[in-house]
Amino acid sequence: MTESHQMQRQVDAIYRAESRRVFATLIRLLGDFDLAEEALHEAFAVAMEQWPHQGMPAKPRPWLVSVGRFRAIDRLRRRTRFDASLAELAQQIEAQPDLPSDEDVEDDRLRLIFTCCHPALPQEAQVALTLREVCGLKTEEIASAFLVAPPTLAQRIVRAKAKIRAAGIPYQVPSIEDLPDRLEAVLQVIYLVFNEGYAASSGPSLTRADLSGEAIRLGRLVLELLPDPEVMGLLALMLLQESRRQARTSATGDLILLADQDRALWHQGQIAEGRSLVQQALSSGQVGPYGIQAAIAAVHAEAADPAATDWAQIVGLYSLLAQIEPSPVVQLNRAVAVAMRDGPEAGLQLLDEILAEGDLAHYHLAHAARADLCRQLGKTAGAKVSYQRALELVKQEPERRFLESRLRELV
Repeated sequence: MTESHQMQRQVDAIYRAESRRVFATLIRLLGDFDLAEEALHEAFAVAMEQWPHQGMPAKPRPWLVSVGRFRAIDRLRRRTRFDASLAELAQQIEAQPDLPSDEDVEDDRLRLIFTCCHPALPQEAQVALTLREVCGLKTEEIASAFLVAPPTLAQRIVRAKAKIRAAGIPYQVPSIEDLPDRLEAVLQVIYLVFNEGYAASSGPSLTRADLSGEAIRLGRLVLELLPDPEVMGLLALMLLQESRRQARTSATGDLILLADQDRALWHQGQIAEGRSLVQQALSSGQVGPYGIQAAIAAVHAEAADPAATDWAQIVGLYSLLAQIEPSPVVQLNRAVAVAMRDGPEAGLQLLDEILAEGDLAHYHLAHAARADLCRQLGKTAGAKVSYQRALELVKQEPERRFLESRLRELV
């Protein structure tokens, strides 16, 4: 391998490891997403020009920040012939400290997350901006994951950036008084990204490992910079759910239900870390929705086989979750747990009451759950109706194949 190729590989490795950190700091220094993006790429271009001859600096990250900052200043000064107001901006940027400390850079990453998840932005814009600017995913990748045309997704990001500029949204971690509301938005976005990776909303594959991996990475980052019980709960929940990834699909990509999974395939390292985080979150005395959901996932993880699952504890946890954060989906999950504890007839009665309220009329999993309970009770006609309704609503191909196979089994 030539020295040039070796340096290219080193620069590529630094880009993968450090580019989003450098970018977050450049946003703080330059005050503009697009200008920071240009500065980031120019800094790496300069690195490829200079490092093969001058050697790699001992601390590449601050070097890249410094070069990017000066290139941005030069770019602004060149533009002053067309816009005189840019001269003042260039002076303001130049007056700022040059090389940030490692602590500043880590704080910058947290600032960027809170900026992207500001409540003034629509949630779909928060998700898109977080994946694009914090995680560095390409616009096309995000659009594909969330079933949006790339131009539509790109416009969503552009509008979000314009909103940040126009509204003067501060690039900072919120005050103690504002933190609870703002943290909730951050955690919602991270979990939404994880869910799309854990169970894709549609398409040929059940999961998107890249998205769930990014969500877990974000969760670790937020926990590292902001150790809060609900952050612990969310990270624990994601790790415990992700631990089952390998067992959730067959070699042909077909869905395998929890009760039928090979538990030897569950990732024990993620389970151990998740259980430890659950214990920390619950011992804080500040139990929140993510902590409770993580506790439910931990109960499943602790069972050596399906028969050993403590369904009474799971029902109790869902009852607590329904008090803290009531929703039709929580009630649905509780009804399924009651069916496992008390029998399918008890679960079906609760489920029919929930469906009668109408909130889950278009939720395919509710109809699939009802079909399964009817199947267990020998109510074939009811099972067929519910399976067919679930098939009308499902958008995920492995789930569709599973429902079709269950429907064919009915006689």
